[in-house]
Amino acid sequence: MIGVVAAAMAAYGAFLVFTGVALGWRGVGFGPALGTRRPPSPRVWLARAGLGDATVGRLVAAVAAVVAASAGLGYVVFGGVMPAAAIAVFAGSFPVAAARGRRRRRLGAAAEAWPRMLEELRLLAGSAGRSIPQALFEVGRRAPAELRPAFDQAEREWLLTTDFERTLAVLKVRMVDPTADVVAETLLVAHEVGGGSLDRQLAELVEDRLLDQQGRKDALSKQAGVRFARTFVLAVPAGMALAGLSIGTGRTAYASTAGQVAVVVAVLAVVACWAWSGRLMRLPPERRVFAGRDGGVRR
Repeated sequence: MIGVVAAAMAAYGAFLVFTGVALGWRGVGFGPALGTRRPPSPRVWLARAGLGDATVGRLVAAVAAVVAASAGLGYVVFGGVMPAAAIAVFAGSFPVAAARGRRRRRLGAAAEAWPRMLEELRLLAGSAGRSIPQALFEVGRRAPAELRPAFDQAEREWLLTTDFERTLAVLKVRMVDPTADVVAETLLVAHEVGGGSLDRQLAELVEDRLLDQQGRKDALSKQAGVRFARTFVLAVPAGMALAGLSIGTGRTAYASTAGQVAVVVAVLAVVACWAWSGRLMRLPPERRVFAGRDGGVRR
């Protein structure tokens, strides 16, 4: 009896090891729990956070350098640990915000190429007689530099598997873009059930992209003056704090307990105003309607 139990436990242990390594299942059950997903990889997490072209090591190094420099400056100016810590925490968000801003601007510029790419896709898949995968990859080779790596990985997936659904899933995972999601789903349906209406669908998508881009450009142009004025949320309090050092006993006042608490409260107020104003000016993002269909691609 003991031998049977030991054999059963050994077999179940081998089952758990195999499913954990080969299928990525976690836990002690006979299968993965419904609705659970594997935690995303660092690259996927960065992409979802708007930092798809950054690396964890480089980002951590930049944040650490800014935190150290701002903490030192805050201590020199205010002569206390609490203000230095508050300033360092706030300044530590600058590298992340700057990286997200750069990537958002690059992707925004690249997104302006979608109407041209869709028109080219219409011609290749229609009058030129290319297959849908071939037309997609040809368009991807002439895409902007920010979009090209995603097309390259999708083409590599196609060459390895010839599974168009997985290929488009790779494209969606790498791009994290609502337009790419819609294009991928449109091409997948046309590839599986026939592309008789593909030309009309792509033409409607081109018109929709042009209208959306024009609307966002108009909104950003109207916000230009407000965005410039937002910089004074940081510049004015910082200038007043520095000016206070040279007035009377300003440095001594900063070094007192009450002065330290007042500086921390002021820093928190500046952070709140900065975040609130940025939230008010944020344009509503496009929703990724088809983001959940990943075709079984490991994240």
